[in-house]
Amino acid sequence: MAALDTELTPHALLAALFGIEAQFGRRRDFRHAPRTLDLDLLLYDDATLDTPELRLPHPRMHLRAFVLAPLVEIAPDCRIPGRGSAAAWLPAVRMQRIEKLAD
Repeated sequence: MAALDTELTPHALLAALFGIEAQFGRRRDFRHAPRTLDLDLLLYDDATLDTPELRLPHPRMHLRAFVLAPLVEIAPDCRIPGRGSAAAWLPAVRMQRIEKLAD
């Protein structure tokens, strides 16, 4: 999980993330292909987008403990546009097992 400041547009940032994935051998031969690296753009300020290339906020982020727990750790007051507080979604995913690998 990472937060950053950028002057890139959401689509340009997504393209940059895909470029990084490609540098590490990621191939997108078919939907849900095996992943050597998976970089997702979850949020972009309070933007909402729904294009064929990009949906913001990420449409399933509020359903995934492995997204919510680190997000709330780095941004406790984070709000997911259209969903509210990210922290408020943690109880809904509490049964999903995740393991913190490092501090």
